[in-house]
Amino acid sequence: MLRIDRDRTGGVRLTFVLRSDTPHGRVSVVGDFNEWRPGVHELRPRSNGTRSVAVTVPDGTDVRFRYLGEGGNWCNETEHPDVRQIGEDSVIRVAAPRRPKNG
Repeated sequence: MLRIDRDRTGGVRLTFVLRSDTPHGRVSVVGDFNEWRPGVHELRPRSNGTRSVAVTVPDGTDVRFRYLGEGGNWCNETEHPDVRQIGEDSVIRVAAPRRPKNG
């Protein structure tokens, strides 16, 4: 699952979330935002039984990413409706949710 929120700095915060057992073992999200380096953005356990990590990217950019588990097990984002698959990568154009206008 992928959550998208506005960051205080005007960027977009992407929160990458996986169930605690899928895939097994340690998992990193790798992509063009971290030069595809494993371990830089490792998902950490949460009290609700998930694992997650957040990264901030510029608003309006295309972000390519994949999840990399122990033993070279790759998986893609399959739950977010705006994520598309290009080759082996998951790709999303990030746009910060718009703040409601005050009446």
